[in-house]
Amino acid sequence: MGVRQHLAVAAAMITAGAVLAISPPAMAAPVAVRQTVQQTVQQTGQQAAPVWVAPGKTVKFGAKGSVVKVLQARLKELGYMPGKIDGRYGGATQSAVWAFQKVNGIKPTSTVVAKTWRALENPKLPKVLAPTGKPTRAEVNLSTQILVLYVKGQIKLISHISSGSGIPYVEYATWNGTRQQFSGDARTPTGTFKTTWRRTGWHKSYLGELYNPIFFNGGIAFHGALSVPLYPASHGCVRLPMHVAEVLPGLLGTGVPVIVRGKFQR
Repeated sequence: MGVRQHLAVAAAMITAGAVLAISPPAMAAPVAVRQTVQQTVQQTGQQAAPVWVAPGKTVKFGAKGSVVKVLQARLKELGYMPGKIDGRYGGATQSAVWAFQKVNGIKPTSTVVAKTWRALENPKLPKVLAPTGKPTRAEVNLSTQILVLYVKGQIKLISHISSGSGIPYVEYATWNGTRQQFSGDARTPTGTFKTTWRRTGWHKSYLGELYNPIFFNGGIAFHGALSVPLYPASHGCVRLPMHVAEVLPGLLGTGVPVIVRGKFQR
């Protein structure tokens, strides 16, 4: 195998390890490959070409075309959910861009510029909240407003979320035939829980309607919402983009650990 081929293969292994590894043991092989690449570079003076090269063009919300398609494909490859790979930059792709930017320490914005493209070439992993947790689990990082679903030790899905606003509320609604007052602190409690019951489609609660809710802490659930802003805005549930809520029930079973950590700083 030639030097360039050797470097390309080694770089590919590094990237695969960087995207999929979630624990120190899983990182052992990529570290060895990194050392091999470093030795090869020292011996030949040649740099390994990146496995994935960003187009580098500025892309704004509403854009269409091949560059958007490249962006969508890359986000999907890394575990984010941009919706259909159709070359149309809509709401689903925007939420995936936001999630990626937050994981990589970039201030979320709908416009993809050089900083985000560079991060897409060398992406970071989401912070692991439960290093000794079950191989299949959901982690909710309230600080970054991110959901990460692990299945059999591998990242299956990374999504933008909006959790409890923390603003106390008092609302009135007709429930069980009578008008009642409901109040709370609009907080998403931290802790370790498990998924319990769920509903398919729109489920009406006394605080509104939830799409495909999966409950994990009493009345607190993952659910789709028409509004998932870049700040905590719910009564306590974990809001998801609608296209994520469409597929999550097929990936997240009953009795799966849900780890909620962190605190959002406004």
